[in-house]
Amino acid sequence: RIRRRTYRTRQEARRDVFDYIEMFYNPKRKHARNEMLSPVVKFERQQKLRHEGV
Repeated sequence: RIRRRTYRTRQEARRDVFDYIEMFYNPKRKHARNEMLSPVVKFERQQKLRHEGV
């Protein structure tokens, strides 16, 4: 996405990279492999269960 693009300003490049990262690593996106739960929800549930068992 950014290899062949020339940015006019550093700020413009930062915005584009930030947008790419936010879209690629979307923590709220549901995944079929996680029983249609988002990674955040699954992680929070696992942490809660782990702390309750202690």
